Amino acid sequence: MIFLNRKLMISDIHGCYEAFLKLLEKVDYHPDRDTLVLLGDYVDRGRMSKETVEQVRDLVHDHDVIALRGNHDQRLVDLIRTDDAAVQAKFLEHGGLQTLQSYCDVIGTDVDQELLNQARIHIQQNFIDHIEFLETLPLYHEDSHHIYVHAGINPSYADWRTQPDYDFMYIKKVFHDARLDLDKPVVFGHTRAIELHDSADVWFQDDKIGIDGGCAYGLQLNCLIYENGIYSTVHINNPK
Repeated sequence: MIFLNRKLMISDIHGCYEAFLKLLEKVDYHPDRDTLVLLGDYVDRGRMSKETVEQVRDLVHDHDVIALRGNHDQRLVDLIRTDDAAVQAKFLEHGGLQTLQSYCDVIGTDVDQELLNQARIHIQQNFIDHIEFLETLPLYHEDSHHIYVHAGINPSYADWRTQPDYDFMYIKKVFHDARLDLDKPVVFGHTRAIELHDSADVWFQDDKIGIDGGCAYGLQLNCLIYENGIYSTVHINNPK
């Protein structure tokens, strides 16, 4: 069966590179006829952050895939661009060790300050193109049918586009609980669907759709498909 003009939406890959490739194969993704929108968080927790960033970058450059920036992507950028100890601690606290292991062969099951500094230098010298790619990704995308963000929209702002960058990448409950007065639904990741409705499957509301399946937590990687006004979903299980 040939699918035309489909919109495919995936979020929070988190280094689960193999699951990502399997999901694209399962939905029969073809860049010449599908629009792929990725909602951020390509790194941390999963084993293959480096490969995931490389793949996403190639998809953006070669096939005009839309890729947004998530909070974990920003945290990796901040780790490399600054010497902030708080940033380093937060990075390691939230799955950053697996990212360092992906980029640096010398990183084992633990990392001290010396190893962290070596890893930062290694990434600066060998993968600065990945950092430059991640830091230039947009925080939102909009088309005639949806608004796409990583985390959500702050209902306190009359124009959601003017909200702080932090909200695009981090907002949770205030957004989830709000009834948005917008002319199209917001598709988002960041918060695992299982936290929203006790299921890893896509969470549907009239004004918002949460698609983070918790792939890096041993759950699933979701793809939300929109075609001719109809939604469907496909997922790949990713047990630890």
